[in-house]
Amino acid sequence: MAFIRTLTGDIAPEDLGVTYAHDHLFCIPPLWKEKKIDDFMIDDLESSIKDVELFTAAGGQAVYDATAIDYGRDPSALRAISERTGIRIIATAGFNKAIMWPGQMAGTGGTFQAWIDSHSRAEIRDHVVHELTVGMDGTDLRGGVAKFGTGYNTISDAEDKVMRAVLDAHKETGSPLHSHTEYGTLILEQLAIVKAEGVDATRLTIAHVDRNPDPWVHRKAAETGAFLCFDGISRIKYHPESVLIDCILSLLKHGHKDQILVGGDIARRTMYRHYGEGGLGLGYILESWVPRFIEQANEAGYDGQALFQAFFIDNPRRAFVFKP
Repeated sequence: MAFIRTLTGDIAPEDLGVTYAHDHLFCIPPLWKEKKIDDFMIDDLESSIKDVELFTAAGGQAVYDATAIDYGRDPSALRAISERTGIRIIATAGFNKAIMWPGQMAGTGGTFQAWIDSHSRAEIRDHVVHELTVGMDGTDLRGGVAKFGTGYNTISDAEDKVMRAVLDAHKETGSPLHSHTEYGTLILEQLAIVKAEGVDATRLTIAHVDRNPDPWVHRKAAETGAFLCFDGISRIKYHPESVLIDCILSLLKHGHKDQILVGGDIARRTMYRHYGEGGLGLGYILESWVPRFIEQANEAGYDGQALFQAFFIDNPRRAFVFKP
């Protein structure tokens, strides 16, 4: 029987509700902590909760928190956020990307890179399976998605090993998959490995596709059946919202409505409203971006409200499901 694994228990897919498909509600990335990059320290539980309350006030009900162990995952803090705000939180098993692996891996006495180099593909698979089925970081809180990632136009040997190990963990557990793409690069190359490993691409969500606003690449990725996550909303320094919306409309034109997901990938104190920086906050997408998108979709001849239902409710129900 299909289910979605949250930090407060497994639920039926229809119970997920309005969902952000990629955010970071609490994280202390080891490498950025070592480098004293304070903006990446999403480490104040009360401030995170206040921003989540903006999300719930705007109608939000669930978040996929894409924080893997190498990015400073804290499943207990996420569980507390879930319990105090009432939202569903899906947590992340697996790993993010090699750029984070010089950081210290807790409990090992060394770096993530050293741990990965000293473990086989099968051992890494077993580690990820444990996170999905037993618990993460010494707790009984289980991940709901298995994650891997690649670098900017590069896939290191270690990233390749981790990616294939995560795909093996998916085969063993039936978990959904999520991939990090650095600036939206190597989307099709990741999908080629997924195919070579015999994994159904419909089980994968690809993050950061809007960092590379190339409609042809998006269309070719969508033709595999994968979900595409537009999670750069509000990052005007990369692209204005019009570019992202045009990419979404292009996918709609080619019949890929059922593969589009949306999130904010909020992972900086300056992006949160309640971390003392006065950022747009976790409610921004539902408060401001969704009305704009619905208006522009209607102008383009689509039913904007129906697309909101698809992107934020129907598609996440399918993207985040376990199929044992």
